[in-house]
Amino acid sequence: QVQLVESGGGLVQPGGSLRLSCAASGSFFSINAMGWYRQAPGKQRDLVATITKSGVTNYADSVKGRFTISRDNAKNTVYLQMNSLKPEDTAIYYCNTVVIRNWYDPNGYDYWGQGTQVTVSS
Repeated sequence: QVQLVESGGGLVQPGGSLRLSCAASGSFFSINAMGWYRQAPGKQRDLVATITKSGVTNYADSVKGRFTISRDNAKNTVYLQMNSLKPEDTAIYYCNTVVIRNWYDPNGYDYWGQGTQVTVSS
């Protein structure tokens, strides 16, 4: 079992900042990639940013230069620093992690957090 607990969402004015956190806990051998996805009402769930265990990052074009993903492997936690927020960033943000359950099973298993609401409005 793997649990992902997200925090840091809320209401912020355009141009403001928020920092999301997601901590993984439970039984697993190791964590591979971690990332953030978001879903606005009536829209597809889209990738925001991902980060590998070694720190290689990938961002959606819409957030490049504004958002920064990072992780603390010792804490099994991934962060998303969001700056210069726009109303278009309003969505539910979901934490995602791919874990290796056991050393003898090379398959990655996908887990999702419950989502945290980010609302950008004046």
